[in-house]
Amino acid sequence: MCPCKSNKPYSNCCEPYHTFAKLPENALVLMRSRFSAYALSLVDYIIQTTHPDNEQAKKNIALWKKEIEAFSKTTSFDDLKIIAFKEYKTEATVIFNAYLRQDNQNGSFQETSFFEKVKDHWLYKKALTLKRI
Repeated sequence: MCPCKSNKPYSNCCEPYHTFAKLPENALVLMRSRFSAYALSLVDYIIQTTHPDNEQAKKNIALWKKEIEAFSKTTSFDDLKIIAFKEYKTEATVIFNAYLRQDNQNGSFQETSFFEKVKDHWLYKKALTLKRI
């Protein structure tokens, strides 16, 4: 099953996005595919689907890759719940709960994420709010 918790096989869900065989048709699909990419430690996908204005994108890329890889490998991505999704022509927000465990401790959080469509590609721009749950 796909790590994005869609109850679909990975090959019919996030894999086509991860291999760039298909572009996410909306910000919600991008958000789910990014959750899945973190679970699978697909660092390049995370970087390539991050908006250039995102603070992380302005960091040293090699360091950023190491940080993503370390986070992915030390985290259990247990569940994903979509709370709300609003999309306009070139902007979107997704509110979700990510249920994570790190070192056998709760690392779950709720996030409101902002996405922007740039040249027909949805990109993750920033988190508007973040709270532990």
